[in-house]
Parts: sequence; structure tokens; C-alpha cells
Amino acid sequence: MKNIIVIGGGPAGMIASGFASKNKENNVVLLEKNNKLGRKLFITGKGRCNVTNACGSEELIQNTPGNPYFLYSAFYTFDSYATMNFFNELGVELKVERGNRVFPISEKSSDIVKALSIFIYKNNVDVKLNHKVTDIIFEGKNIKKVIVNNSKEFFADEVIIATGGLTYPVTGSDGDGYRFSKNMGHKVTKLYPALVPLKIKEKYYKDIQGLSLKNIELRIYIDKKNIYKGFGEMMFTHFGITGPLVLKASRSIVDKYNKNISAFIDLKPALNQKQLDDRVLKDFKKFINRSFKNSLYELLPQKIIPVIINISKINPDKKVNCITKEERKNLCHIIKNLPLTIVGNNGYNEAVITAGGICVDEIDSSTMRSKIINNLLFAGEVIDVDSYTGGFNLQIAFSTGYLAGNSV
Repeated sequence: MKNIIVIGGGPAGMIASGFASKNKENNVVLLEKNNKLGRKLFITGKGRCNVTNACGSEELIQNTPGNPYFLYSAFYTFDSYATMNFFNELGVELKVERGNRVFPISEKSSDIVKALSIFIYKNNVDVKLNHKVTDIIFEGKNIKKVIVNNSKEFFADEVIIATGGLTYPVTGSDGDGYRFSKNMGHKVTKLYPALVPLKIKEKYYKDIQGLSLKNIELRIYIDKKNIYKGFGEMMFTHFGITGPLVLKASRSIVDKYNKNISAFIDLKPALNQKQLDDRVLKDFKKFINRSFKNSLYELLPQKIIPVIINISKINPDKKVNCITKEERKNLCHIIKNLPLTIVGNNGYNEAVITAGGICVDEIDSSTMRSKIINNLLFAGEVIDVDSYTGGFNLQIAFSTGYLAGNSV
């Protein structure tokens, strides 16, 4: 009988422990520092839990900017459809929404946590809550035992580290797994908050906090070089910008906040400059006797009009029939190039995922087994892999957890 210790009761740890325990020759203990399993999972997708993305393995790889090809075996062994089948078999009905995002029909993340809990208990995993791992004792290339709460000892034939990253530290993600791994000789790459709201320099955007923009284009430049262009939805906040499009864009500047970062919003990406000018002219003719400030409400969201007027430097009380061709041209340019200056991000408390982690060169991608310590494996966010929003990061947890659990 092998003693398997899984450290971390998040999605990767629960999947790993359940599949590890399916081998009846394994005695599996799951150690979780919190008083319940899946704390971070409870709050994912604003409590709805975006379980996975209903797409093929190649698309999973394409949506993974952080070491995608390391996950080739994991994604092809346990893909998004395997994840969906897994939860269906546990009684969770799922639905597919825009962007192939998969959610439980109930829209309750608690149903996903409950299903995973049922899975591990059915497979006789010994769950130890309020058990904080404080040390891992190893000799040479083998782990001997795991120390909990500075005193209790668990002897281990195999150990799976699935402790997560640094995001949402209130849920218990405090970087323990990185520390343990470093102590055993593993390299931990530089860590960054990723998929995170962005801070901007311009103060006047505070006046439009809460404004959501749909079907817009966002472009990001570093030293005037375009490094990101995307289409979707975003929102202004008291500190800057957030929303699906912004979170995805933030991954491209994860380690570049010390540089000159500028961004531009195209409020009308479906129209080229000439088409937009024609549309503005049409509105000006319609409201020919109105002042400039009262002529844009059919073209733009009401809340953003004062910002556009301010940047255009056109007198808000000027009659539209007096606006020059040059002023109109400048207005159209601003509508398609609303400028922002990015100065930072909101850190790990609001980041969806941690970029960086255990160096993938030191892990066997087909088993998740360490190349440095014989009886050590990894699963989930603790590894230096990360994806965009849309269910991709949870799929990484499930795919790597499945591989690790089946490899012990």
C-alpha cells in the first residue's frame, strides 16, 4: 500500500487525489489548510464557476500564453470534453455560453465544489482540513515525510503539490508550494499577477466609473510598438479599466509596467474613419441647431460624451453647424483612438491567475512528475503555465491534476 500525500484542496488537488485513490493500492491523504475544500473555486466566475471551455485541445493550447506546449499531453489526455463528461457523470448539468464558456446550469460554483467533494469521498480519499503543511522533509532525491502545523508527521511514498499560486491570498494561496519546491532544488520562475484589472494615469476617467463598453477594440502599445489588439467588452472603474477584454490584454504586459505603456480604445471598430465621418455629419445635420455637447448621444454612451468633448478641445456650447471639417476629423480620430496611459495593475488580490511558477523544464509533461525529486509531482497553478479567461485556467487544473493523480 502506497502512501500518497496531496497538498492543496483546490480543483487540481481534488482531481489529483480522487484519481490517485482510484488505484486501490494507494492510501491517499489530501491536506488542506482551510476549513473547507475549494475556497477559490467558490468565487470563480463571480460565483458561477466557468468550469472549462468547450473547444478542442489545439484551441486550448492556442489560448495558453504561458508555456502552452508543456500542456500538450495534459490537454490531449484529459481535454475539456472529458471534463464536461466527468461533471455530467457526477450529476452536474452544464451549459455552454458565449465564447464556448461552460457553466453549471444552476450557475452555482458550490455545485462544482460539491461534485468534486463527492468524487474524492467516493474514492476514499482521507481529507484533512485545517492541516497546513509547514515543511517537506527529503533525503537525496526522495521525500520522506510531510510536516503539518509544525508538528504532525505524514510519511509519504509520493507527494503531489497542488497549492495554487498567489492570487486571492484570502483563500489561502500564499506561495507555500513555491517555497517547498525551491527547498527541494526546483527553480521557480518570476511570479506576476496575470489577467488583472489595469490602473491608468488619466484622472478624468473616474467620472465615468461603472461605464461598460461592448463591441469595442482595445490596442496596447509599448514604446509605440503594438503588442496587443483585441475585441470585446470592458468597463471603467475608479482606478482604471477592467472586464474580459482588459484581463486578456493584461497578460501581454505582465512584466512590462516599468515601460511606456499606452492604450487606445476604438469605440466604433465596425466603421472606418470615412464611414464614421459620414455618420457624424449625418448626426450634425439632424441636430443642426444644437450645441456640440447635445449632438452625440445617438452615437456614443451618454456618460462618455463629456470625456470625448474634453479631449477634442471643441467648445461644448459651439453649434454643430459651426464645427469645422478639421474639428470633425479630430473628433472621429478620438472616437477611434481614445487614449489611456497604463501605469500598473491591481495585484494578486484581484488577479485571476499567477503567471510564473515551477519551471516546466524540470517537470515531465506526460506525468507531471519532478525530474529532480523522484517521488514528487505537481498539478495546477503552481506550475509555470497560464491561460486566458474563459475556463482555460480551470481546464489546466483538471488536466494536470488528472495526469498527476494517474501517475502516482
